[in-house]
Amino acid sequence: MPGHCLSRLSQPLGRYGRIVAQVSSIVEPVEKPSTFFPRRVTGVEPSNEERIRDAALLTFAAHGIAATSYRMVAEAAGVSIGLVQHYFKSKAALIAAVDEHVLDVIGRTMESAPLPGPPDDGLLEAGNRLTKLIAENAIVLDYAGRSLVEGEAIGTVIFDGLLGISEAQRDQFAEQHLTREDLDPDWAALNPLILRIGAIVLRPHIERHLGESFTTTAQLRRWDAAVTALIREGQLRRNNPLPSSSDANGNS
Repeated sequence: MPGHCLSRLSQPLGRYGRIVAQVSSIVEPVEKPSTFFPRRVTGVEPSNEERIRDAALLTFAAHGIAATSYRMVAEAAGVSIGLVQHYFKSKAALIAAVDEHVLDVIGRTMESAPLPGPPDDGLLEAGNRLTKLIAENAIVLDYAGRSLVEGEAIGTVIFDGLLGISEAQRDQFAEQHLTREDLDPDWAALNPLILRIGAIVLRPHIERHLGESFTTTAQLRRWDAAVTALIREGQLRRNNPLPSSSDANGNS
C-alpha cells in the first residue's frame, strides 16, 4: 500500500493504541507490504477474553460502538460485568481488541496466498476469497460495514487495506498486459472496491430486494459472478474494444 495512504491514519487512530502498534509495520514501506492486514495467531478454543471480545463484536455490529455498554457485552457473553472489566479495563481497550480481531479475520482470508498469475484467474480468485469471508464471517462484515459508514478509525484501516489489495491486483493485471490502455489507474482500483464494499454496507437493503439473506451460497455466487463480469468487461482488454465515449457520441 502506498505510504501516503496509511500515513494519514496516525491521528484518527490515536485512541486505538494497540491497532496503531499492529499497523505501524506497514505505515511507511519502501516496497509494497507483504500483507495489508496485521494479524496474530490465537488458540483453538476461545478463552474467556476471546468470548468477551466476540460478544463485543456482536453488540458493536448490531447497535454501534457508542450505544454498546459493558452490561450489554456481559449479557451477550454470558458473564458478569466484573469479568468484562477484569479483561478490559476500558471501553477503548475492548474496542481495540475487537478491531485487532476484525483485521486478523479479514487478512487471514483475503491474504491467504498471493493472487495467482496466468494461466490461472486472479480476478476469480479474489472474488472467491471475498465471498468466503462474507459467508463465514457475516458479523465481522456487519461490523466493518457499520465502521465504514460511521467513520470509525477501524473503517479507515479496513478501507485502505482493501484498497491496497485492489491496487496490487490492478498492477498485476497491468504487468500482464491485461488492462485497457485508456484505464484510469486510480479508479481502476477504486471501482472494484466500491462494487464490493457497497454490497456489504447496503446489505440490509439488498436483502429486502432479494427476499432472502445475501450470505446464502446461491446469492453470493450470483453477486460475485456479476461483479467479476463488470470488472472483466469494463477494465480488461477485449478482442474488439468498444469505441471511446467521444466516438460513441459521434464526436472527434
